Amino acid sequence: MDKLRRVLSGRDENEEAGLTSQILDSTTLGLGTRVKWFVICFAAGILCSILGTALLFLPKAGLKLFALFYTIGNIAALSSTCFLMGPLKQLKRMFEPTRLLATIMVLLFLVLTLCAVFWWNKKGLAIFFCILQFLSMTWYSISYIPFAREAVMKCFTSCLG
Repeated sequence: MDKLRRVLSGRDENEEAGLTSQILDSTTLGLGTRVKWFVICFAAGILCSILGTALLFLPKAGLKLFALFYTIGNIAALSSTCFLMGPLKQLKRMFEPTRLLATIMVLLFLVLTLCAVFWWNKKGLAIFFCILQFLSMTWYSISYIPFAREAVMKCFTSCLG
């Protein structure tokens, strides 16, 4: 019946393109749904980071839980923008030349934080990588605000000298 409708309406496409467009049409989200899931995912990321900070002071496993929840929180916050732009566009924008270094640094410190805690068992290094994770996420985030990096650099250089 769908094929008959396409032929009668003048939209006679081959079956493969029709299937692709049907899949794309069925997976697209409306703006309201995108915003809701962005907020949910971003809030979950913040909640995980706060929970990780609260768990930091537990004896023995506190640091491991902190690093794990803090990293999961950053991944969730970073992933939340996929709901706004779509995952493919998000990946393309993450690896644009203007934010390529920031993206690599964020991903590197996410992995190094987990390695320091679970494989190397270096608590001080894990906290250091969490701090670098925070700084690189901040630098990555302000890359989306026009002229923000330049303003931060001017402010930083004027404070130092």
